[in-house]
Amino acid sequence: MFNLLWGILFVVVNFVFFLLCYRLFGKKGLYAWVGMATVVANIQVAKTIAMPFDIVMTLGNTMYVTLYMTSDLLNERYGRKEARGAVWFGFFTLLMTTVIMQMVLVFKPQETDIAQSSLQTIFGLMPRLALGSLTAYFISQFLDVRLYAWIRKYYGSSRQLWIRSNGSTMVSSFVDTLIFCTIAFAGQYDWMVWTEILLTTYLAKFILTAAGTPVLYLARSFRFAEEEQQGGTPAATRNIS
Repeated sequence: MFNLLWGILFVVVNFVFFLLCYRLFGKKGLYAWVGMATVVANIQVAKTIAMPFDIVMTLGNTMYVTLYMTSDLLNERYGRKEARGAVWFGFFTLLMTTVIMQMVLVFKPQETDIAQSSLQTIFGLMPRLALGSLTAYFISQFLDVRLYAWIRKYYGSSRQLWIRSNGSTMVSSFVDTLIFCTIAFAGQYDWMVWTEILLTTYLAKFILTAAGTPVLYLARSFRFAEEEQQGGTPAATRNIS
């Protein structure tokens, strides 16, 4: 029960920092969040926790859902091009971190070094896990951007943000989970265990996506003097009826 209650607080803290990053730094803050979240989510995923009803899950889901929230918010306020740019930025950040940290691990530690074993645990992921993470991120994030733009053609009013965001994210996050679990865990576990990992991970993302919807509405309401001086309301929002 402790993990459940602490997890609720953890989700709230993540969402608050997401809002602050945007409120304080505007569009640049969203790009910064993407860079940070792609790395932190892949560090957190190394830790497993037990939830009520003996459900075992990895961390990182909350941070990963905020990535979809970020791309949806960029799509909503600044257009599809900005959202795609953020996805490329996140992919590059994750790739760069993976390569650099793998090189760091190759250095021979000094006899009194205390960091190597911990770094090895966190960043010494098998190439298969790294490949799964990079592939899943790349495909699912671009899918989310495309789906959001497509759904917006049919549900484009201001009140229908929840349809656009939840619809695109719930589909793309399932694709992300399926790709990652297939590349990283297929053949490593029997079919029943693999299916449990897939379903519990997606269920967590599903719930977090729904919980993040009010946060998106709040973030969309933010106004920035700099943007208004440069041309008024962002082009993406002017199309909302």
